[in-house]
Amino acid sequence: MTDYRRLRVALLGAGAVGSQVASLLRQHADELADRAGARLELIGIAVRDVDAPREVDLPRELLTTDAESLIVGADIVIELMGGIEPARTHLLAAINSGADVVTANKALLATHGPEIFDAADQVGAEVYYEAAAAGAIPIIRPLRDSLAGDRVQRIMGIVNGTTNYILDRMDTEGAEFADVLADAQRLGYAEADPTADVEGYDAAQKAAILASLAFHTTVPLESVHREGITAIDKSMMDAARHAGYVIKLLAVCERLNGGADESISVRVYPALVDRAHPLASVHGANNAVFVQAEAAGNLMFYGAGAGGVQTASAVLGDVVSAARRHIAGGVGVGESTLANLPIVPIGRVTTRYQITLEVDDQPGVLATVAGILSDGRVSIANVEQTVAGEDARTARLVIGTHKALEQDLSETVDRLAASGVVERVVSVLRVEGD
Repeated sequence: MTDYRRLRVALLGAGAVGSQVASLLRQHADELADRAGARLELIGIAVRDVDAPREVDLPRELLTTDAESLIVGADIVIELMGGIEPARTHLLAAINSGADVVTANKALLATHGPEIFDAADQVGAEVYYEAAAAGAIPIIRPLRDSLAGDRVQRIMGIVNGTTNYILDRMDTEGAEFADVLADAQRLGYAEADPTADVEGYDAAQKAAILASLAFHTTVPLESVHREGITAIDKSMMDAARHAGYVIKLLAVCERLNGGADESISVRVYPALVDRAHPLASVHGANNAVFVQAEAAGNLMFYGAGAGGVQTASAVLGDVVSAARRHIAGGVGVGESTLANLPIVPIGRVTTRYQITLEVDDQPGVLATVAGILSDGRVSIANVEQTVAGEDARTARLVIGTHKALEQDLSETVDRLAASGVVERVVSVLRVEGD
C-alpha cells in the first residue's frame, strides 16, 4: 500500500447528501487516495443531533455537535448543511483557518458568494462548488475552466428537478398541476412547502451562479428576474402541444448587445421550447444545461439534478480536486469576475411570445387586436382562433409574435386587457430556444 500524505476532512451536515458523502469517503478510501495522491481521512461529521435517524449507518464516534472545533483541525471542509446560517459562518471560519472548502449550498453562494470568494482569495484558499448548480451534472468546471478562453453567449438550463417532473407529467399525461405536485411530494421530489421550487427561487439561485461564471461578472440574486410555474394549467399545456412546443421552467443567462454597450440578462420563467430542441426531451426530475459559446458552439450537459448519491458524486469530485491542490501547493485559482458587465432588467430583453386571449366572438375583433399589437410595436407571426361552441359568445385567440421588447409587450398586453374586446388575457408565455 502506498504511504500517502494524510489530509484531514471535516464534514458539516449528514442529511441525504452528507451521509452519502461520508459513506463513500470511507467505502472507497483506498481508491480515492490513489486518485487524489493523498489519504482523505474523515475526522468528524458535525450534526445538530447525533441521535437523529439517518439513511446511512455512520460511526457514532465521528458525529459531533461541535462544528467549530472540527473545522479548526481540518485541511478540507465539506459544507452540506444548506441555508445561510450557520453555514456562512462555518465556511468563513474554515477559509480563515487555511482550509479549502467544498459546498453544494446554492442559496449561500447566490447571496454571499462574493464575500466567500474574497475571503478565500485573501488567504490563498479555494472554494469548490460543482454540486451547487445542477446536482451531479458537471457544469461548474466547464464554465470556469474549459470555456474560460471562449465567450459564452447564452445559457438555457432546466436546473430544478421538481418543476421539470411536474411540467413533464402535465405535458405527457395531461395531468393537472395540483395532482402532480401532490405526487411529487409523496415521492420526495418536492418538499412539504414547495415554494422554493415551484415559484422559481431555487432555479434563480442557480442562474445567478451560472451567469457569474459564464460572464465573469458578479450577479446578485436580486438582479435575477423570477417567475414560477403555479399559473401553468392543462389548457396552456394543450395549447403549447398543439403549437409544437413544450413548457419548461428555464434559467436563461444571456449576453446582450456588444462592444461598449455589452450587458447581460439573467432570468427564470416558464417558457415554450420547440419540441425539436434538445431541452424539450429532458424528462422526469432530470436537469440539463444548454450552453452556446462563440467558438465551441452548442454544448449540452444532461443528468440527475438532485439525489443524495448523485450529488455526492459531484461533491467527491471537488474533494479530490482540493486534495490534489494541497499536494501540489500554491494558492487557489480564485473567481474571475472582472468583466463587471451591467445586468439589464427584464423590460430590456427581446424574445418571441405566445399570447392567448379570450375575446368577444364578433366581427372586427381580430382587426382591433391586431391594431393594438401593431401600435405597441409587437408584430404578429401567426394567429389561431377557436370558438368554444355554437352558442358561445367568446372565442380564444392564440397569437404567436415575432421578437419584441419585453417592455413593449407588457404595455401592449395591458392595453389589450383594457380594450373592451378582450374578456381575459389567458396567458403570456415567452418562446426560447430559437
